[in-house]
Amino acid sequence: MSTARPALPDPDRAALLESILNLSEYHREHEKFYSVSPREQAVELQRHARTLQALADQWRTTPPSTPSPISPFEGADDLNAPAALQLDGVLFMEGEGEPAEVARLKKSVRDAAVDALQGGKWLSSAMRASWDVAASLLDFEPLSDLLGERHRIIVNNWQAAHMFELAGMLLGRAADILDTVDFAPAAVRADLSAAAASPRRLFSAAEMIGRAADLFSDCAGLIRDNERRWRVFRARVEGLV
Repeated sequence: MSTARPALPDPDRAALLESILNLSEYHREHEKFYSVSPREQAVELQRHARTLQALADQWRTTPPSTPSPISPFEGADDLNAPAALQLDGVLFMEGEGEPAEVARLKKSVRDAAVDALQGGKWLSSAMRASWDVAASLLDFEPLSDLLGERHRIIVNNWQAAHMFELAGMLLGRAADILDTVDFAPAAVRADLSAAAASPRRLFSAAEMIGRAADLFSDCAGLIRDNERRWRVFRARVEGLV
């Protein structure tokens, strides 16, 4: 007994093809952006991680000093790390509090966390809907040999969505850790003379930020993998139209 599905009526077939053409045009172009943007963000995040690692290395190996600066703008020899200066411009000055560059770094990490969580949740919801809609393709024989391509696009994006959410969680936790560190020179020196917890916290935050950067880069790779699949799929639909 045949289990073949009945053919779609002509009006439904035309509507399905138009919908596929729309998706394969605009979502394909949209994904071209997201096949690059997460890697660009990954580079920025990796830079932040290396900055924190450089500071942690400096603080872990250099005894805190008790300077008597003439100018409040003198650099703190014991706290500044050349790599942190070069990567993110972080400069500890004797008469200042938390460096402005540290505040910007923390905001960058926190903003990236919020964006990744929101974007991941939206994309996951969109792929759930796309998965359900793609079931209609089972009734359309001319695309039967490309069902794998269409579903691979959805799964790639769905996997990327989950990875965005994980990256967002890591970045949020890293930002929470950084908020527990008082970056004012006097506070850093006091900590280094006592529990010396700040270098350990910076190492932990850097590890989380670095892993989030890896996830961002992997997300871009998954989305980039869709390019040929969209192209093949769209070419077939255009031929049918």
